[in-house]
Amino acid sequence: MTHSLEPSTFSSDTSSASSWCWRLEDSSGGEVVTAEESPGFPSQSDAESWVGETWQELRDQGVDAVTLFEGDREVYGPMSLHAAS
Repeated sequence: MTHSLEPSTFSSDTSSASSWCWRLEDSSGGEVVTAEESPGFPSQSDAESWVGETWQELRDQGVDAVTLFEGDREVYGPMSLHAAS
């Protein structure tokens, strides 16, 4: 099975009661707008899989950290996309 880095790989259920999404952040915590908006996900595991597969591309687009949300609730983050020193 091949894994695509395209967001369409992960189905997004907009009718779901809870929507999982990432806020993409710069080093000062400000929101970063990338060429493609971070998609919404039907589950935490789908959201985590997506960021695990795309973190290098995100970092190359100026994203330094990500924060995971379930709807309006912050679940965790910010999580750095850089190696720990």
